[in-house]
Order: sequence, then C-alpha cells, then structure tokens
Amino acid sequence: MAEHLITVALAGQPNVGKSTLFNLLTGLNQHVGNWPGKTIERKMGTCHFNGHTLEIVDLPGTYSLTANSLEERIARDYIIKEKPDVVVAIVNAASLERNLYLVAELLPLPVPVIVALNMVDVAESEGMKVEPHVLEAALGVPVVPMVATKGQGVRPLLEEIDRLVEGEVDYLPNRPQIREDHLEVVEEIESLVNPYVPEPYPRRWVALKLLEGDAEITEMIRERMKEDTWQEVHAILHQHEDAVVAVASGRYDWIARMIRAALIRPKVGQISLTHRLDRWTTHPFWGILILLGIVGFIFWLTYAVGAPLQGWLDTVVVGGAADLANAALSGAPDWLTSLVVDGIIGGVGTVLTFLPILIIFFASFGFVEDVGYMARAAYVMDRFMHLMGLHGKSFLPLFLGFGCNVPSVMGARIVESPRARLLTILLAPLMPCTARMAVLAFLTPIFFGAAAPLVSWGMVGLSLVVLALSGIVFNKVLFRGERVAFIMELPLYHIPDWRTIGLLILQRSRAFLARAGTIILVVSVIIWALSALPTGDIDTSFLATIGHLLEPVGRLMGQSWRMMVALLTSVVAKENAIATLGVLFGAGEEEAQLATILSQTLTPTAALAFLVVQMLFVPCVATVATVKQETNSWRWTGFSVAYLLVISFVAGILVYQIAGFVG
Repeated sequence: MAEHLITVALAGQPNVGKSTLFNLLTGLNQHVGNWPGKTIERKMGTCHFNGHTLEIVDLPGTYSLTANSLEERIARDYIIKEKPDVVVAIVNAASLERNLYLVAELLPLPVPVIVALNMVDVAESEGMKVEPHVLEAALGVPVVPMVATKGQGVRPLLEEIDRLVEGEVDYLPNRPQIREDHLEVVEEIESLVNPYVPEPYPRRWVALKLLEGDAEITEMIRERMKEDTWQEVHAILHQHEDAVVAVASGRYDWIARMIRAALIRPKVGQISLTHRLDRWTTHPFWGILILLGIVGFIFWLTYAVGAPLQGWLDTVVVGGAADLANAALSGAPDWLTSLVVDGIIGGVGTVLTFLPILIIFFASFGFVEDVGYMARAAYVMDRFMHLMGLHGKSFLPLFLGFGCNVPSVMGARIVESPRARLLTILLAPLMPCTARMAVLAFLTPIFFGAAAPLVSWGMVGLSLVVLALSGIVFNKVLFRGERVAFIMELPLYHIPDWRTIGLLILQRSRAFLARAGTIILVVSVIIWALSALPTGDIDTSFLATIGHLLEPVGRLMGQSWRMMVALLTSVVAKENAIATLGVLFGAGEEEAQLATILSQTLTPTAALAFLVVQMLFVPCVATVATVKQETNSWRWTGFSVAYLLVISFVAGILVYQIAGFVG
C-alpha cells in the first residue's frame, strides 16, 4: 500500500527554533538549494509517520506576510499558490505577543494552521507560563507545546498533523478582524475587487492587503481592473489612508484577546538571566571587549586546532596520495604523472585541507548563534560597519578572513540582507589571510632586516584601509548608497541544539566539497597545463609567455617576468609564490639560496611593491570558487577578480613610483 503524501510548510519568525524542528523532522533526509529564480536558501526534506510520507518545506523566516522583503513574498506565495496540506506556525513561547502577529496573518489564508508552541522551557526560565489548552481554545486551532532542542513535543505535533489531515480535528479558527470603524470600508473594497481577484488568492485577504498598501497586490489588481473601477477603488484607499493602522490595530487587539488568559507574566521587578547578561554584552564599551574576547577565542580555537589538522592532512593524506600516485605511475610519461600529482591531487588536496578550519569555524559560530549571542555581537559592531554600508553581522565573517578567506566568504551566510551579504563577500578577499602572511614572513626579513615587523604590520594596515575604502566605494557606486532596514532582535539566551549545529556543519562542508571542489580542481588542472605546456619546462611554458606579456606592467613596479609568474601561480595557493620563485630562479627548495638570489635581484623598493601587490592580489582558487558558490553568479565573481587585479597593480605601481621618487 502506497504511503499518502502530506505537504507540511514550516513558518515562523527568526529565532523561534524553526531550523531545529526542521532538522528533527527530516534528519539527513533533506536537501538544500535555492528557491526558483531567487538567492534565498530553500530547504526541503521528508519524514514518515503513521503510514504517511510528510514532505517538509522550511519557509524563510519572516516577521509578517506583507511584501516588504523577498523572504515575505516567498513565504506567502508558497502558501497561497502551492497550498500545502498544513502550515505549522512555530512561535516562541517567551515572545508570544510578537510571534502571534505572523499567526494572525496566516489564519486568513486558505490552509489549515497548527501552532507549535516552542521554547516553553525558556519562557518558564524567564518567569512566564503559557497555558496551551487555553490558547488552543482561544485560537480555535491545534496548539502543541514543544521544547525542540530536547526533542520534546515532536511526536504530538506529528499526531496533530495526522489528525488534522484525516479530518479528525474540528478546524474552526478564530481569525482577526479589521478594527470595527473600518469594517464597512474593507467590505466595500472586497465587493469592488471580487471579480478581478485571480485564483487562488482569498478575496478578503486581497482587500486587506490593498488597505495596507501592499505594492505587489496593488499592482496585481490594478493590472486586471478596468480603469474606472480602479479609480473608484483608489478613491476609497485615498480617503482611508489610515486603514493600515486599522488593520494592524485589529490584529493587535486580537492578539491581546488570545493571550489574556493563556499567558502568565513574570512578577514585577523580576530580572531575568538574559537581562543580566545583556547589561554587559550590549554595553558600548564592555560589549566590544567581550565580543573581541569571544571572536579572539574562536579565532585561536579555529587555527590552534585546525592548522595542525590542516598540516596533517596536507602531509599525510595529500602527500601520501601523491606518493602513491608517483609509485603507481613510475613507468608513465612525466606529463601524466605531473597531471595526476600536481594538477588533480594538488587541486583536490587544496579543498581537503580547508575542511578542519571550516568545520571548527562553523561549529563555533553555530554555537554562538544558536545560544543567542550573535545578535549581541551584531548590535555592538553595527555603528562601525555602517561606514561601509554594512551592519554589525558582517564584522564576524570579515574578521575570520585573518585566518583564511574561504571561511570568511562562506561566513557571509549569517548576513540576512542579500545586498549586505554580497558586499561582505566582495570585501572578504581583501582580508590578509595566513597564506599571505607566510609570504610576508619570508620576504620582509630579506629586504628590510630589523624593520621587517614594521613593514609586515604596514602591509596588514594597507589591506584593511583598502578594504574600508572599497566598502565605501562599492556601497556608493554599485549599490548607490542603499541602506537596508536592519531589524535588531535580541533573542533570549538558551541552550544550543547540537543536532542542528551538527547538521549545519555537515550540509555546508558537503556543499563546499561538492561545488567549490569541482571548480578548484578544474582551475588547478588549467594552471598546471599552462605551466607544463608546450615543452614541459616552466621557463618556456604558456604561463611564462603570459608572464612575458605582463612584463611591461611589471616593469612599472620593478618586477621581472619571473615575479609576475610567481604572482599568477599564487592564485592556486598564496604560498605557491615562494615555491614558483625557487623553481624560476633555480634555487629548488633551498630557502637560504633563494633568499640570497632575491636580495641580489630585487631592490627593496621593488620588493615592497611586490608585497603590496601580493596583499591585494586575486585570492587563491579556493576563495574564488567559494565566491562563485556563495554569489551563484559568474558576473560578480568576475567583477571581484577584475577589481582585485586592477587595484593590486595600481597600488603596486604607485608604491614603486612614489618610493623611487622619494628615494
């Protein structure tokens, strides 16, 4: 007997535990993509219960269903047009009044709703208590108390879904109404638009959206109406411009009635744990120190644990695979051995060695986000990031770029606004990563002696200044100074859900390996081919030819074609610049010999220019691939590469020419 398919949509405001519930219901039976034609993440999964297959759709987190954001349009369009069998509205029991506003907008839609009353334990810790049966009687829809982080209430929720779909529940929702002084107005609007409302939109809902001034619904109705009828509707809307207040007032009055008997509030004067902690974490001074301490600890943990694991993977796993390949291909042509070892294994190995850092990074930030601290970090950094057209959340992924640009770019996922997320991604490659610092550490002592630390810090400072200026320019020119409204919600502190954090790590690591790894492999093989063809000698290779083509530009900053080739090969990995110079200057792997040759070949001014270019140059292939993965756009990826190419060469030329003039 075939199982009956039930479609369940999960709706809720941010920070209500929606992702935790989705992961509990679907486990590993889920897939992540994007909504058709949109950049917003789409999560779907399945679970089986009582002879039914439940297809779970995780709708974007949204505070309401008014088309002010892409998330709101996606959520309401899916519910209205796709008509899932059930909508589960997850509400935070500790913030019941605010969360019920979304329920007030869901109930008028033609889909049955179940309220999942989550975080009842958090509410109790804050001195609040919600009576689920009283709330259920008031709403007229099923209410299921839950503690999703502990797996409590999941089975009762599935049973309630089953009973509702089977018709065993009397579904008689108590829907909110517009304020009484506007009842006649909405009825008049409804009668006028009724013939023009397309299926499957509810007539009364459309009339209310017109009174609210919803741009999308207004445009839809205006396109279908005769001009004279529309003018009549428009005259009523113009006459009642305050109707949006009447609609909202009706919902808030309804919310007050729903919770009057169901919610027991904390005693007057009782100070919760959240408020006690927030005195420190949101303080203008102490909040920043706490943030720097937490981020510094995460930074230390990521690289103290991740770097040795990365080195172990590089030496044992990647190096072992290369040795095995060399042994297996001992009788094969040199070009084939080089392709497999340097091109394929080297490319895949680059991806593999990033995994420890990525896993620790996502685990750390998953923890601070799930416990409720992330919003506080964004709050204290908000005013500083506004200078670049960003808000506080962008600080966190950018800071991680000091270790590696790959997790920095991927970390931009925590930024909700698509515009701010894109701007964060474009700026992340300008952060001075450890690989660039390794090049600094090798070259600065050769040319600057005791002043090497000062020069190194100067290079780091230059990168940060260029990042800040680029952010200001991008915001003004590309985004025309657009400022996206940033709703700063400070959720209550609570125990994190380790299952959710684990699945987050698994999904993002798998996506990185599958998508970015493919691009890295292809580009690594291409660069190998350019360095090996047509003669097998890098001095006469296509890569050397490209180096010679760039030599006129190189001369403007004191660089030979060999130095330009070293820059190009650093695109695979920044450390490649040193290895390439060893090959091109015939020094092999002897660093002391290479240092001697470089000191005789380059002037300190030319070396300074090279370091400037290296700090601002196109990032490694892994970062470029991740930019493509996160933007899902070759256009923005190409822009990022082109911008960094231009800005690095311009900065290198200016430094060389000005230093030469001053000297």
